[in-house]
Formats: sequence, structure tokens, C-alpha cells
Amino acid sequence: MKRTYLYLIAPVALLAISSCKSKTDQQAPPPPPTAVSIVEAQQGNAVYYDQYQGTVVAVNSVELRSQVAGFITNIFVKDGDVVQKGQSLYEIDRRKYQAAYDQAQANVSSAQANLVKAQKDIDRYNMLLKADAVARQTVDNAAASFETAKSQVAVAKAALVSASTDLSYSIIKAPFSGRIGISQVKLGAQVTPGTTLLNTISAENPIAVDVVVNEQDIARFYDLQKHPTDSTFRLKLSNDSLYNKSGRILAIDRGVNNQTGTIKVRVQFDNPNDVLRDGMSAQLKVLNNKSGNRIIIPFKAVTEQMGEFFVFVTKDTTMKAKPDTTKMERDTIALQKKVKIGPRLNDNVVIMSGIKQGDKVITEGFQRLRDSGKVTLGPIKPAAGAPAKQKN
Repeated sequence: MKRTYLYLIAPVALLAISSCKSKTDQQAPPPPPTAVSIVEAQQGNAVYYDQYQGTVVAVNSVELRSQVAGFITNIFVKDGDVVQKGQSLYEIDRRKYQAAYDQAQANVSSAQANLVKAQKDIDRYNMLLKADAVARQTVDNAAASFETAKSQVAVAKAALVSASTDLSYSIIKAPFSGRIGISQVKLGAQVTPGTTLLNTISAENPIAVDVVVNEQDIARFYDLQKHPTDSTFRLKLSNDSLYNKSGRILAIDRGVNNQTGTIKVRVQFDNPNDVLRDGMSAQLKVLNNKSGNRIIIPFKAVTEQMGEFFVFVTKDTTMKAKPDTTKMERDTIALQKKVKIGPRLNDNVVIMSGIKQGDKVITEGFQRLRDSGKVTLGPIKPAAGAPAKQKN
């Protein structure tokens, strides 16, 4: 009998202890509301740009090389000068080419004299042939000599053109107006046709910026080329200043690079003051087609979790009676909202979706919050263990 009572007492004792512990847990007070700061989500004009790394390039640029051999006998311009189309830049020793030209002219004169003699001979023999005073073979020989003389005139004129071309190549002229670079040769230097680089000339106004874009953006840039606006393209220089001229698309490359999946786009800018120089680096700012009236909130209100973005917004619950009183009270809770963010605008960020205008977004204190947790609006208390501020 005693052993039976012991077996019955043990379960009853465990049940009593469990019941007491459950009552203790149920009577534990809820955690106090978290103090937070909020701002109201506002709708504003969000104008923002996509940025592409670019390189300034001259629309027209050419390397100057000689087409005839010789020694440099004259340099007509200074390094870095602005030159006009057709202006003389370099001279190559012309004496040999001048002599060849003079000889070619003399050969033309000689061939033309022979042609005149052959013409007179054939006219004379034709008159004698009518009087049957000359053999037919003599007339035929005179006609052949006349045709040969005509061919010799043509050959002499072709040689004159060739000599004239070589003589003109001995003076190297600017193919277009632009700025010339630093000369690669000095007076007396020997040049080889098509090999020796003399200098480089490039046009500076207008000028262009080359950028590389993903193939997914091709349709967008073709549309921008067809419907340009003054605010579509802006240029940010390497010193972080904005260039004061707007651009327009000059050309889109013929095809996509199959290794990188990118395509080159060239945007042209006016450059009247020579601010932009060939080879400079710059950032091309392209107006985003989603610019417009958007929700804007402080960036510090956004948290990221595994590549997704969230914000906390406050919500007032329904009115209820305050304990031990007849007064009514309303609780404020924090709701976590998933948002899609756009670009940053200084300390703010554009919200594409997830919240609406007028929502009260928590900017401080949300680090200790859980979804649907109670909050109170007020000053932010320092975290546990943080040093207290000393009074002066």
C-alpha cells in the first residue's frame, strides 16, 4: 500500500509545479514599447541618371605620315597649335621632286611637238594621196606615227601628273581644321613613306565621348538617338565638376561584342572652349527613363536582408480601454515592409514600390524591432552597455 501511494504522489507533484510555472509565465509583463523616430514618406520629383565610364575622343583624328621619302627641311607650325584645313605643316626636301616635275613638263612639251609634226605629215601625205603622188604605204606609216605621237603625249602627261603629285606630297598640309600635337620628328630627320609618324592632328569642336553599354540597353539608346532631349546626357569630369553642355548620340556601333555582350556608343558634345581634350576620362550621365514623381525617404531607414530591402512603418491599432481605468488608449506598432529601391539621392533614396506617400517610416530605433512590435515615438535611448554622456 505504501508503495502505491508513492507512485501516485509523484505525478501530482509534477503537475502542480508545471501549473505554477505556467501561471508565472502568463503573468510576466510584456516588454516595453521601443522608442523610435519617424519621418513621413514624401513624393517628390526624383531626377536621376545612370552613369557610364567614358573616354573623350576626337570626332576627327588622323596621324600624319609622309607619302614620299626625304629629309625634313621645314616645320611651319609649333607644337600644340590650332591649324586650319590646307595649312602647310611640314616640308620634305623638294629639289628631287621639283626636278622630276620640270623634266615631266619638258617631256610633255616634246611629245606635243612630235604630235604636231605627225599631224602635219599625215595631212600632207593625204593631200598627195589624192593626187596619186605618194605611195599608200607612206600614208599608212604617217598615220601610225601620228597615233604613236598621241600615245606619247598621253604617257608624258601621266608622268607629269605623277611628278606633280610627288611634288605636292613634299609639302604636308592639314587635312582639316584642328589642333596639332607634339612633333615626332625634327628638322633634318629622314622620313620613310607610310612608316615615319610625323604628328597627330585632331578636331576639338565638336568632340565625343565613347562608352560601352550592355546589349540589354541597346533599344533604350536607339530610342534616345531618335528622340533626344537637352537633359538626356550630362558629363561629369574627372575633377567631379559637371560639363555645361548637353550631348546627343552621334553613333552606335554596328554590332555587339560576342565576348563581352557590350556595344560602343558615341555621344557628341559641343566644345567651343576646348575644355574637353582627346583621351580624357569622364562619366557619362544618362537620364533614367524612370525619373519622375517618386516616393523619397532617408536612406538610413532601409535595411538589407539577403539581397532584399525592408523598412519599418508605424501603424496605430484600434482604441481599447486602459487597464484599471475608463480611459481609452491606442497602441502604435511597427510593420516591416518589403520595398524596391531606386537610386540614392545624397542622403535619401528613391522607393519604387512597397510603401506609399504619407506612410510614417522609422528612421532610428528599428534595429531592436520585430514585425508588429509596439513602439513609442520619442528620443532614442542608448544601447545597453553604451557609455553615458558626461555632464559639463
